[in-house]
Amino acid sequence: MTVDTLDIRHYAHEDLASIRQILLDVHDDAYADAMDDPFNQRFAWFVDHWGGNPGFSCMLGYDGDEPVGYAYGAPAAPGREWWREHLDPAPEKARTFAVSELMVRPKWRKTGVSHRLHRALLDSRDEDLAVLIVDVNLPKVQALYESWGYRPVGRRQPFPDSPLFNVMLAELPLAG
Repeated sequence: MTVDTLDIRHYAHEDLASIRQILLDVHDDAYADAMDDPFNQRFAWFVDHWGGNPGFSCMLGYDGDEPVGYAYGAPAAPGREWWREHLDPAPEKARTFAVSELMVRPKWRKTGVSHRLHRALLDSRDEDLAVLIVDVNLPKVQALYESWGYRPVGRRQPFPDSPLFNVMLAELPLAG
């Protein structure tokens, strides 16, 4: 497979039941070496939480019939753009799409799949901004997001057992 032959399929809130297990299986493969972490073991809750949002959007990439990765998220509720607390002054633009997950199975990493999935998710969005969080212990991942147009704006630990994350913000549409 080349990144150009990646088959990207779009799914929405009403499709969650049909893709839920695929999302969980890709996650378990991507985190196979870290599944003893209780935070990683709760991933199904996050899938249900995000997929329960009526604006949920998911791009699933396939190599033939095999799922290789996905990107998903949902629009932030107006007035609840939590990232704004990290900026003073916050941008006037407020409509935000929250990128919750970008996950690629190990066999397909470093092939351009993550970039294609991310762009497929965001290129059709009409929000002003995109926000995501990245583990502070993953500087290469942060650098990748920076190369795609994000900038770090703060830090956040959303759950007591979660890692500390860098909050990253990008203007939409993404450049390049």
